[in-house]
Amino acid sequence: MFRTAFALCVCLASPAIGAPCGNDASGFANWKAAFAQEAAQAGVGARGLAALAQTSYATRTINADRNQKSFRYELADFMRIRGADTIVAQGKRRIAANPSFYASIERVFGVPAEVVVAIHGMETGFGNFMGDANVVSAITTLAYDCRRSEFFTGHALAALKLVDQGALSANTVGAMHGELGHTQFLPGNVIAYGYDGDGNGVIDLTNMTDSLASTANFLRQKGWQTGAGYQEGQPNFAVIQEWNAAGVYQKAIAIMAARMAS
Repeated sequence: MFRTAFALCVCLASPAIGAPCGNDASGFANWKAAFAQEAAQAGVGARGLAALAQTSYATRTINADRNQKSFRYELADFMRIRGADTIVAQGKRRIAANPSFYASIERVFGVPAEVVVAIHGMETGFGNFMGDANVVSAITTLAYDCRRSEFFTGHALAALKLVDQGALSANTVGAMHGELGHTQFLPGNVIAYGYDGDGNGVIDLTNMTDSLASTANFLRQKGWQTGAGYQEGQPNFAVIQEWNAAGVYQKAIAIMAARMAS
């Protein structure tokens, strides 16, 4: 089912930015000019720099970043609001409808299908909504924004290099924080963990096969232990924690996966 991974070799080292971060749109143009110089020094080419020039300050992204209320809920409320029962029911049907595909994920990566499927359902409702925000604008806005500038700068460079390679364009849309595809990979994670699941030489996270293979590869590379448990307190729960920093999200994934497997 899966062929050899297609590696994207891109340096994610974050350069020192010459312009200061900001908390509103007023300094974004000056920051972009400085960041373009740093990006060029980091190896970003003409297409990536042109995409950077076209970006605009992503107000919706900043508003979303400041108001992530769902992670403040208690676990039961979070699971109800996120539709856990529906995700579990649909996930079971999806695995039953294509058992050879999901078995191949576990065979190649050692990650149980239900864990990958739970993430797929939680992130995009199984691909039903993969976002409507401009990826390059969102990710560069977050690199400029003072709240998490250091974290997002590497991802912004990765996005520009993916534009250079043709994997993204200046008009690609994704989630509010610049995540891509069925399971919402940040650009740097596309480069680090992306996997060509269908073997066509292109890593396309809007393709379900590539996306689920990449998700399983992420978990494997983060230390997934084949055959070990993944509930809270078990060895692989720490790997689920690598996927998302919110404790309520981590617990929900583990619980939904176990319900799919039952």
